[in-house]
Amino acid sequence: MRGYTEGKDDYLKRLRRVEGQIRGLQRMVDNDEYCIDVLTQISAATKALQAVSLGLLDEHLKHCVSHAIAEGGEGAEAKIREASEAIARLVRS
Repeated sequence: MRGYTEGKDDYLKRLRRVEGQIRGLQRMVDNDEYCIDVLTQISAATKALQAVSLGLLDEHLKHCVSHAIAEGGEGAEAKIREASEAIARLVRS
């Protein structure tokens, strides 16, 4: 079971909302909407995706990483490294 399984429906709902935002952005560009309005909506979609990614990261740390640390060994080190790399990717984006 994945760490986010209990909140899966919430994550899917959020992602569907982001999907709708992206379709709205496509329509805005297709309709030659004012560029600042498009940028504002891009910012909103980006923040929504960031919220999903932070939630998933939190669940990963609470579930997968903490479980691996409790077991110890190389698996724990690998999970910590994996989480650190994921955080680095999120910070760069």
